[in-house]
Amino acid sequence: MFDGPLDVSWHHCATTSDFIADLFALRFQSSRHDYREARHSIGYLVNELIENAVKFRAPGEIIVEAAIESENFKVKVSNVVDGETTVEFQNLLAEITAGEPGELLIQRIEANAAESEATSSGLGLLTLMSDYGASLAWVFSPTDERDLVRLETYASIPVHKNHN
Repeated sequence: MFDGPLDVSWHHCATTSDFIADLFALRFQSSRHDYREARHSIGYLVNELIENAVKFRAPGEIIVEAAIESENFKVKVSNVVDGETTVEFQNLLAEITAGEPGELLIQRIEANAAESEATSSGLGLLTLMSDYGASLAWVFSPTDERDLVRLETYASIPVHKNHN
């Protein structure tokens, strides 16, 4: 994915996440329920991560890599962010990874209801951890360009066939 007007980027987020979800859910097509569940979970996860990359990126490409290993869907989203965004995001991560995701999600929802101006609340990431069982990790690496940091977001969610 490349730079462009934000509305085009949002469209690309949905299109890209739908494509990845369709592709990786194919292995579950023998069961309509399993297929729909896998497609929804994968699509939600990928869309959330790509939207975050688009929303907070510095100019540059966004790289999405995905795979299924045993019963886990894994994705890595890489992009570049500026120094200020890096600090803000690291502070947010410290807050949203400091407790039980379900409890933190409720606290964030209540805080957002009280403060309508909140833009980087972490609700999407908390929802992934609480409701989808996502494991998330982030790697921040310096780049050759001053004040730019490469951000790699790693995520894994369980996807499996129901054997009923």
